[in-house]
Amino acid sequence: MSKPDRIQKTVLPNGLRIVTETIQTVRSLSAGIWVKTGSRHEQEEQAGITHFLEHMLFKGTERRSAYEIAQSMESVGGYLNAFTSPELTCYYARCLDTELDTALDVLTDMVLHSRFPEEEIEKEKKVVIEEMKMYRDNPEDFVFEEFHKQLFEPHPLGRPIIGYESTVKSFDQNALFGYLREQYHPSNVIIAVAGNAEHDRVVALVEKYFQPLDSTFAANGDQPMTPYKASKAVLKRPIEQTHFMLGRRALSAIDDDRYKLLLANTVLGSGMSSRLHQNIREKYGYCYHIQSFMEAFRDSGMFGIYAGTDREYVDHMRELVLTELRNLRDEPIPDTVLDEAKSQLKGKLLLSQESMSNRMTRLAKSEVFHDRYITLDELVAEIDRADAGQIRDLCNTFFDEEEMTETILMPEDNRTAGEES
Repeated sequence: MSKPDRIQKTVLPNGLRIVTETIQTVRSLSAGIWVKTGSRHEQEEQAGITHFLEHMLFKGTERRSAYEIAQSMESVGGYLNAFTSPELTCYYARCLDTELDTALDVLTDMVLHSRFPEEEIEKEKKVVIEEMKMYRDNPEDFVFEEFHKQLFEPHPLGRPIIGYESTVKSFDQNALFGYLREQYHPSNVIIAVAGNAEHDRVVALVEKYFQPLDSTFAANGDQPMTPYKASKAVLKRPIEQTHFMLGRRALSAIDDDRYKLLLANTVLGSGMSSRLHQNIREKYGYCYHIQSFMEAFRDSGMFGIYAGTDREYVDHMRELVLTELRNLRDEPIPDTVLDEAKSQLKGKLLLSQESMSNRMTRLAKSEVFHDRYITLDELVAEIDRADAGQIRDLCNTFFDEEEMTETILMPEDNRTAGEES
């Protein structure tokens, strides 16, 4: 299926890809530099270096101080940020369409000319370690990290993106420059821009910064997926609520069945009308929040159900959750419910197009996972194509209870002897 005329792509001789979507009816744009490297590409002793490097790119270049980087976009009403995922790192700016030159100049300056002063490295180690403590203090973040670990260890996907205190403390200037050289080569970079920006103008600006760079390619250290084995873990901390997670490894971002599973997930636990919300929160009052979710990687994925509840309700809630999974395995989703789930997915997809940042992200991820732009018509067709029988067949094998991993984070038992349980 051909892409719309407003979508354009250029590949520079050194392998760097530029993808744009021109929307002339808005006065804004979102620009991102995407690097195909994440925590899964790190060696064990490097755990957290991708995330740490992302932080350090904001700490000063040959032309700008850390303050000048922050001020460069905020002073013109824009926004500058970044994130690290298991497979990708992204540096992005949101701004008015008149600030395209500024946005690309700042982003490329950060990626190509950061200095990594030793004193800033030492300060940022403290910042990242405090970030680790923040996540550990949040029970939902903590149980999610433990669940992720159970699903994927010993693969690097089982390690926290942020790394460990011991590895972060070991990073120095040589390690950062070495990782930058290995991973941030042009053939590993995608520049995506969505909004009121002409493709040729974006290409001209990017060529100015990136064209001189060699196309030398270095292996990114990606490790093949390890076998999966279901497991159970019960952890305790000084908290009030029990946090429950149940799930398994799931489908990759390019699996043909991913839309069928996405529809099953929508019916099961996406939103207040979902079966989990209605049959566990609304009917029994066992929790304040319950949901199911999916995350897809290049060669694997993750499916999970999360709920926070009282310790005395855990066994009841688990059985109710398993009952809902059995229902998806045993009975086709009724046509009216499936039609509503399809409308919900398509509605979210179309509403997301109101955001230039979402459009920019779709451009980049299409390139990362498919090497081409995936149109909205293709996505809608895939959603519409799935029928109840196909979804049940998938659920019948996917929701095998023997394949489910469980992680429970419970309050420490501080009751004294003789106190009623």
